[in-house]
Amino acid sequence: MERVDVAIVGGGPAGSAAAHAAASGGADALVLEKGVPRADREGLGPDSTDAAGILNYWVDIMGIHPDEFADGVVQRELTRAEFRGPSEAATLYDTGIESSYDGFGYTFHRARFDDWLRERAEDAGAEYRVGVSVREVDTDPDAGPDGDDTDGTPRHALRLADGDEIGADFVVLADGPQRTVTNRVLDGYLPPGEGGSDRLAPPEANHIAYQEYRRVPEAVYEEVKDAIVFWWGVMPGETAYPWIFPNRDRVCRIGLTMPIGMDLDDFDVDAYELLSADDESIPGGAEYVRRLLEWQYGDEYDVEEDFPLVEDAGKRGGTETYPISSTRPIDSPTSAGVAVAGGAMGTTSAFHEGGDHVAVRTGAIAGELAAAGDLAPYNRRWKEAIGDEVVRNVTMADMVADYGPEDWNRVIGAADAMLAAGAGDGLLAQPYRSGWESLKLILGYKWNKRKTKRDYVTIDEDEYVY
Repeated sequence: MERVDVAIVGGGPAGSAAAHAAASGGADALVLEKGVPRADREGLGPDSTDAAGILNYWVDIMGIHPDEFADGVVQRELTRAEFRGPSEAATLYDTGIESSYDGFGYTFHRARFDDWLRERAEDAGAEYRVGVSVREVDTDPDAGPDGDDTDGTPRHALRLADGDEIGADFVVLADGPQRTVTNRVLDGYLPPGEGGSDRLAPPEANHIAYQEYRRVPEAVYEEVKDAIVFWWGVMPGETAYPWIFPNRDRVCRIGLTMPIGMDLDDFDVDAYELLSADDESIPGGAEYVRRLLEWQYGDEYDVEEDFPLVEDAGKRGGTETYPISSTRPIDSPTSAGVAVAGGAMGTTSAFHEGGDHVAVRTGAIAGELAAAGDLAPYNRRWKEAIGDEVVRNVTMADMVADYGPEDWNRVIGAADAMLAAGAGDGLLAQPYRSGWESLKLILGYKWNKRKTKRDYVTIDEDEYVY
């Protein structure tokens, strides 16, 4: 059996960051990545499909400044975020959170970002294998550095699809929000009937995202080339919204996120701009994108002719579809020498559609501790590093869970009034200067945030049985 100190399942941002940190700490680190093809990448790599934008304070959470990246990773520097409702709009020029990064944020090429993270991990001494699928992770609690056995038996045995086995003292699970391996591993540490797959994988708890790479007309690109644009209250579903993210060369990523398994009969079709009375079911991603473009630009442009797909971009044919875990994050069974990081631990947020910064940070913490030979501090450390970010997103997602179009108009209008009043702390300062709706918005946020902070973990460390 091949032996390593740290085996990492998944080679995306969390896995590559874990490998870099572990190898930098002197550990023998191995990344096992099954690999998928992409139109914009040579060879196989992680399933790197994401809206791929970073706000200024996320730079500090991630711990990597964009100046460190290779050419082509950063696509556009951003100056603002635009939030548009059915008939109201607000523009945010400042997140209100201190950051070492001077700008508002940036968009980046996710596949190139993943490849850069891989090269960084390899330069530190980690090994990265592509085309390898992990089938099972068997654990012997009496083996390994903390066990009673002294014959050198590894604590974990990872069984691969080709029949090979790899022994490791520590395992970092970073297989993304689909949790193909993570759920099976967690099931072994939870009481019967309380498995991780039962609590983390139900369709109603997760979202799906879809985006297209389109080359847009020059005038449209000039409007959005330094902004990320979100529409709220124009399509049904909890935290369901379309967006535009600018790339280089007049290319924009135009997409949406929405819950899985919605029933059209649960919604007032006439209330939503992107629904039609002729719909018999919730539209698919491609149809939603077409309707968004027709609604916003159809009076001036022929959408199919003037907004062509860039077919050599993205995952396939200029399009990408990918899952987003909208569950709250989980603790890891660290006493078993296992850490779950990134999307697999539920740090991706369906509210702000992104999680690369928290994936990198949690992976780095897991790799650092594994190299030191003790994962025990991991659950405390990740909360210290990203707890505030998670609480913000969970709080806001819970607040807007039942919003309809008029609610979004109301809250976006209140936010715009707060910004117009000169609020100096993002959207969360001086609401009394901008009306009753603004006051209700800030008080509601603070009240819900206090409640969320007390309980935002889906699986607590104390629930694991060894």
